[in-house]
Amino acid sequence: MRLFGPLYQRTLAWSRHPKAPALLGWLSFVEAIVFPVMPEVMLAPMSLAQPKRAFRFAGISLLGSLLGAVVGYLLGHYAYELVKPALSTLGWLERIEAQVEDLRAIVAHSPWQAFWLLVLAGFTPIPLKIFTWASGVVGVPLLPFLAAMLVGRGKRVYLLALVIRLGGERAERALHRWIEHIGWAALVLLAALAGWLLLRGHAA
Repeated sequence: MRLFGPLYQRTLAWSRHPKAPALLGWLSFVEAIVFPVMPEVMLAPMSLAQPKRAFRFAGISLLGSLLGAVVGYLLGHYAYELVKPALSTLGWLERIEAQVEDLRAIVAHSPWQAFWLLVLAGFTPIPLKIFTWASGVVGVPLLPFLAAMLVGRGKRVYLLALVIRLGGERAERALHRWIEHIGWAALVLLAALAGWLLLRGHAA
């Protein structure tokens, strides 16, 4: 199943827009709430075109993602029941409900265990919005939630900027080639971590 390739191609044109940095910030913001396109697929060609500004672009993307994560969290916390029909229509409800159950069990044992789960989630193919909404529904404490979003999304965008800054077009091509494998490998690790945390919580 290919999730990233078609989206990558679709967003290449956006990276060439005169207002690309503002669009990147907006994309990062709405991706954490509702939008299906990950900001990295726009960040990569922007960084490739202007390597000296790669870290600046990464910072813009991270800031947008953090602001969007807070909005997604608040919507999950205060408006989840109201928007359930819309989430069901979009096909996200089942995944959010599954993540809610996992997070609820983990937070009941230790709120900071949710931090590690959310950090690893940053490398998975699961959209960020699934975790922001689920965290709000469960009521994950804001400090570990924001710390996880900062580390989880930050490591992705800054690592991407660093790889392209050092490796240029060759690194970007390699990233495009292997992004599917990286995403699904991280998903397997996330499932293993969630299972371990849940078992540990039940044992305690």
